[in-house]
Amino acid sequence: MVSVWPRLSETFILNEVLAVEGGGVPLRIFSVKNPVSGPVHARAGDVRAEVTCLGGVSGWRQALGPGLRLARRHPRRLLQTLLQAISYRRWDGGRRLCQAVCLADLLSREPLTRLHAHFAHAPALVAMLTHGLTGIPYSFTAHAKDIYVKTPPELLRAEIKHAQAVVTCTEYNRRYLVDEISPAWRGKVHRIYHGVDLAQFRFRPSLRPAGQPPVILSVARLVEKKGLRDLIAAADVLRRRGRCFQVEIIGDGPLLTALQAQRLALGLHDQVRLLGAQPQEMVCLAYQRASIFALPCVIAADGDRDGIPTVLLEAMASGVPVVSTPVSGIPELIESEREGLLAEPHNPASLAEALDRLLTQPELGERLARAARARVEASFSVEAGARKLLELFGREPAGQPSASGFEATAASGTSGVAQRAENLVSLDRSGH
Repeated sequence: MVSVWPRLSETFILNEVLAVEGGGVPLRIFSVKNPVSGPVHARAGDVRAEVTCLGGVSGWRQALGPGLRLARRHPRRLLQTLLQAISYRRWDGGRRLCQAVCLADLLSREPLTRLHAHFAHAPALVAMLTHGLTGIPYSFTAHAKDIYVKTPPELLRAEIKHAQAVVTCTEYNRRYLVDEISPAWRGKVHRIYHGVDLAQFRFRPSLRPAGQPPVILSVARLVEKKGLRDLIAAADVLRRRGRCFQVEIIGDGPLLTALQAQRLALGLHDQVRLLGAQPQEMVCLAYQRASIFALPCVIAADGDRDGIPTVLLEAMASGVPVVSTPVSGIPELIESEREGLLAEPHNPASLAEALDRLLTQPELGERLARAARARVEASFSVEAGARKLLELFGREPAGQPSASGFEATAASGTSGVAQRAENLVSLDRSGH
């Protein structure tokens, strides 16, 4: 269960889906919003799962027929789930309930063993309501903005309570969820790092042509938490020091106009380029020509923050020395002076100093890049993350569901679901 499928900025979900499918587990994908226009990852075409979009379900008009069928089969569940949805007092609660009703009706004919949602706001809410209507167990992965901004603590607490397992992508997040949100359910919350497909990123030195300025690359949505205002301000510091460089920022977002205005106000026409959103294959080429990768993350005014940005993993796997900040889970990936350099957040002078060191000390960049690749290989491969997720679900890669753990707990209250799901697995494997 995802917000939008496919979405360019959510490489980590695509990687996970491909890895889980590679482990022999048949999947379905449900998107709670309609797809958006723009570039998509070429590898999205490698996903075998059937995709169902629930974005067209906007109210009871679409959910009336499915709701009447559910009322005949499980009137008590429908009433309890309706009261549950009302209790959360969310402006989108009615729509999410209607989506859950339609999904529950679909799953009465095409049952699955479980639901797993990415993001604690709309996807996890729909999964929890669908669980209430069907008894099918659910879990979810909580990431960043969905934890700290988009999901009220009382709703997040309920989602954790009713879920069979909760995954989050950093130890920083895990501690927050168990200490601040739901201490009573701390045993459910697991930290599983997002990984990268190392086969997609060859370790190699920068391919900068002779005579060209070194490229300081950043790849990010143009939003406050990425710290791109600080990067442009640091570029101004470097220019005044007389350094030769080119900043390239790949990405799109609501701060585009503001960043363009900052660039022009500082007279950085030649030093800073805003390149817009680009497909993954172009991003990979950009890593190859970059001398430095910079992502000076901050905690935004509304509390939004990153987990461990996937682009840091990609740059480190590609052999690009990285500069970031000790925000959220980033220190779990980068120890400053070992796998990269960490500057102070909201501090362009500190950021400029770190960038300047890498511009003037190529041997430092080479040492950091080699240690960074080793760190990603050791702890951040997508295969390792998918294996841990499958173990949490009580499944072995390329095998059948086990009789313990997640699967055994799911057996209670889900009469007939497991057997019907095995039938669906057989159908999926036959290609239908």
